[in-house]
Amino acid sequence: MEIKGFSTSAVAAGIRYKDRLDLGLIYSNVPAVTAGVFTTNQVKAAPVIIDQDRLRQGRAQAILVNSGCANACTGVKGMENANITSSLLATRLKIDEKMVLLSSTGVIGEQLNIGAFRSAMGKLVEGLGEDNFDSVARAIMTTDTFPKVVSRVVTIGGQEVKFMGMAKGAGMIMPNMATMLSFVITDAQISFPELHDSLKQATDRTFNRITVDGDTSTNDMVLVMANGTAENAWIDEDNPIDKQLFQDTLEGVLKELALQIVNDGEGASKCITIRVCGARGEAEAEQIARTVANSPLVKTAFFGEDANWGRIFAAMGRAGVRFDPSRVDIAFGDVVIVRDGLAVGPDAEKAATKLLKEKNITVCIDLKDGTDCEEIYTCDFSLDYVKINADYRS
Repeated sequence: MEIKGFSTSAVAAGIRYKDRLDLGLIYSNVPAVTAGVFTTNQVKAAPVIIDQDRLRQGRAQAILVNSGCANACTGVKGMENANITSSLLATRLKIDEKMVLLSSTGVIGEQLNIGAFRSAMGKLVEGLGEDNFDSVARAIMTTDTFPKVVSRVVTIGGQEVKFMGMAKGAGMIMPNMATMLSFVITDAQISFPELHDSLKQATDRTFNRITVDGDTSTNDMVLVMANGTAENAWIDEDNPIDKQLFQDTLEGVLKELALQIVNDGEGASKCITIRVCGARGEAEAEQIARTVANSPLVKTAFFGEDANWGRIFAAMGRAGVRFDPSRVDIAFGDVVIVRDGLAVGPDAEKAATKLLKEKNITVCIDLKDGTDCEEIYTCDFSLDYVKINADYRS
């Protein structure tokens, strides 16, 4: 799918490895309304700091993204290098440097290979075209095993509106946000306050509901660019129906990307949904679900296909939420293995163990203490996760 007014490009710049796509560009022919959400980690990479400042204007025209080097924990030199890269691109595109947003992923603590950027920038800009979106998705991969891309078309205000999104992430994942990057382009005509609000709400319910290993990174961001070429009626504070449709579509795009990240979790063999219902509030349900989802003992049990519900119960008990253990039900899929806080029996556990051989698993926890439900999406911990992260820098 193509979106009028947007073009993309990706090249193998040799930032860290030879002959591997590692530098990508997303470009809008006109200044696009742009919003972003970023890592909450106190240690922020240079591109995150720069983008947060530049996005105060609510407009951007280009996103320059590299893999191979995170440009995090690189001090003043890292900031200088980041600014050099945006200046190189702005000069080539003949746009204001403040209209360039930056994004990096890779090894923390190393300086950018500025020579690689200088050598590749001309080829990168010359390669701009309407059909390179997937190539940019490949350029931002690190330990990912596949590029993550989603597209949607929806009718808003009588006009066809298109969305295209990409993401990278497989490890160091637990947003508020995670070692993940995501970029969405759309031809919707929308005001900045509505775009920013829609993005924040959509992110809270998607990327902020996934966890691979409980680690929050230094470089995480989600950026959305809307160039208005669909010429739909303006989505603003006076158009709540269209805003809701826009937000629902954006959330759908982000959720599919988020689930792709979980499915690609480093060394993962299973995608697991932890659903907590019967809670006194959404926050309490989410807190319990997140604690269970982040438990290494729970995650390794899933890898071993062991219906060890005791580990789930133990994780719930340290979540910091008051509940009555004697009222709790736990089910794997449609197999109830705990009812009113007690084991149902060996037959149920045997059936649950059989279910754990599947790729997609849902754990349902009913507190029977209220009406609120929330979900967190995670994966199992395998031997490969340790292997991947033990020699990541080599």
